[in-house]
Order: sequence, then C-alpha cells, then structure tokens
Amino acid sequence: MMKKKNKLDVLINEHPDVFVSEFRGVRSLHLASTINSDTSCAPIQGSMRLAVPDQIELEYVQQMNLWMLFNMVPKHIVQLGLGAASLTKFCYRHFPNAVVTAVDLNPKVIAMCREQFKLPADDERLHVLEMDAFDFVRSPARHGKIDVIQVDLYDAEAEGPVLDSAEFYEACAACLTSEGMMTVNLFANDVQRQKNIEAMQAFFDVVVWLPEVHDANVVAIAFKAAPEIDFEILYQRAAILRVNYKLQAPVWVNGLKAWMLREDD
Repeated sequence: MMKKKNKLDVLINEHPDVFVSEFRGVRSLHLASTINSDTSCAPIQGSMRLAVPDQIELEYVQQMNLWMLFNMVPKHIVQLGLGAASLTKFCYRHFPNAVVTAVDLNPKVIAMCREQFKLPADDERLHVLEMDAFDFVRSPARHGKIDVIQVDLYDAEAEGPVLDSAEFYEACAACLTSEGMMTVNLFANDVQRQKNIEAMQAFFDVVVWLPEVHDANVVAIAFKAAPEIDFEILYQRAAILRVNYKLQAPVWVNGLKAWMLREDD
C-alpha cells in the first residue's frame, strides 16, 4: 500500500517553477512565486545578453567577482545559488586551471540554465550539484579545500538571503583555505543586511562591502585573512580586469577605498 505524503513531505519536495523573459536582447530567469501569481512582478534571478552569452550582464553579478583583485589563480571556485549561471560560466571559461562547482537545490533551475542560458555540461572541471547549499558547506570533506565561495541564495520572493545564519557563515569559512575569500549578494533591507554582515564578521578576519547599486544589491567580500591593501596596485589590476574581462573593476576599487575611509572616520 502506497504511503500517503504528509504536508511537510510535499513542501520539502516541491520546487518553484522557473520561467524566462526577454527584453531588448537580454534573457532573464525568474522563479514563480508561491504567494504572488503575477509573473510580471517576479524578481530577476539572473540575466544573459544573447549577443555575448559569456559576459556578465548585471552589475551586482559582476561585483561578485571582486575577489579577482586579490587572487587570479584559484584552484577551486564554488557558486552557491546558480541563478542564470552567469558566474559559473564566467569562472569556467576564464579559469581553465580551476575546478568550478555550482550548487542549487532546484533541479528546474539547473535544467533551465542548460537549455536557455548555455551552461555547459559537467566535465572534469565543472560540477553542478543538485543539493542544499548548507549541506554542501557543512561537509567536513570540503573543509579547507576551497579558494573562493560566491553566495547568491534567494527564493522566488527575494526578500532576503535564504541562508543567513551564523552557522551557515561559519561553515562557509571552514570550507575556505587560509587565504580564501567569500563574496555575498546582500539584496535585503538594512536590518537583514546588518545581520548578515555581523554573522560574517564573527568568522572572517575582514568583511568589506561595496556601495549599493541601482537595483538595491550590496555585495560584500569576506577574507579569511586580511589582505594587504595597496590601492595603486589594485587600480592597476582593475584596469586589466576591465580590458580583459569586461568587468567594471575600477569602480570596485573606488568602493573599497570609500569603505576604508568611512571605517577610519
């Protein structure tokens, strides 16, 4: 006799549907909301310009590569929350000597990224895992093994990070090497944002965040070990990133400098 599913089983096993929109040559990925049936209001989870699918379209997603100012030879890069696969594709294309792992709980997101956002098939360097991000970072087998973690974890409502506890950030820190870095998208209100920053500060040597961009995203970078900051060198590196990778990196350095001046006041 078939066992009847209880309500909790249904909630755990259901994942939001995924749909795509296009506007002026940009394709965007959305999650269907469980509380709002108006799909025109669904937040953008990621975007791709059809003419240049390997470039990063959204400003805040570019900022998630802030770590590139400090390390251009990572061996293992992890993306928690696949979105439209922009960061995963970018890292896979531009860091041929690195293993790139992406983690997303929703199999519909993974399938849509393969079908509509040119996410390559897995190979010896690319691993896309259908699993909970918290379970991924809690595994002792991954501790001390990862150079960069990029965290962009949001549900269909996108009212704040899905994982924002001290336990989550402690687990992320444990996965990083001694010189590892984590970038986090903090699309949230001021209270939620401060909660996340304070949770990171408990387990990282330094946490810095860039000014809010036009779509209300704030990107933070957390360092396991505080780096030496030489702004002349950072601007030189930023110029290279702008030319070679089409990233607005000089603006990032401006943001880092503004943060440092603010902290010194």
